[in-house]
Amino acid sequence: MKTWVVRFLSLYAFNIVVLLLIGLLTPARVGIAAIWASVVLTVAEIVVKPLAQRAFQRAAAKSAAERTRASEWLVQAGIVLVVAAIVWVLTLLLSGISVRGWLWAYVLPPVIIAVGWLVYARIDDIVEARTGQLYDSAFGRRSGGSADSATAPATEPGTGTRARQDLDDGLTPEQRRMLDELGKS
Repeated sequence: MKTWVVRFLSLYAFNIVVLLLIGLLTPARVGIAAIWASVVLTVAEIVVKPLAQRAFQRAAAKSAAERTRASEWLVQAGIVLVVAAIVWVLTLLLSGISVRGWLWAYVLPPVIIAVGWLVYARIDDIVEARTGQLYDSAFGRRSGGSADSATAPATEPGTGTRARQDLDDGLTPEQRRMLDELGKS
């Protein structure tokens, strides 16, 4: 549960910044509506984005063998922009953001959102770690572990993180971290 709350809060804060940038760079009037619009944008990114992206990628995979590497990249970039446009339209419909003009209000914001996704993908581990620390301090938990970590049995020597990394299990460090988080839930 904590993982989802931390992910939502960090993405929410990041989306407020993205929406304020959209308000500055486009004729969209965001203002105070950024607070609610960020909730809508965050939920859309968590729920709608994966579903829409998966559906478009399945459709594009049918003809992937016929495309060159460059055209495949263009198709994937197009999918990201179409999904960003869907998320943007949902955000407009369900929030108080008002827009003027067609080109700058409906074309440029999805590009800014897609760039925001790229930036967030690069910094999400750092942002989520910091948000997790704030979450733990707000709810009285110690940083670096759960509240019941003091009662957990000590691990045997050689079974720590270094030993897990030495395993030849085919998992990346990110996949191991996700599995460890699932075990803590």
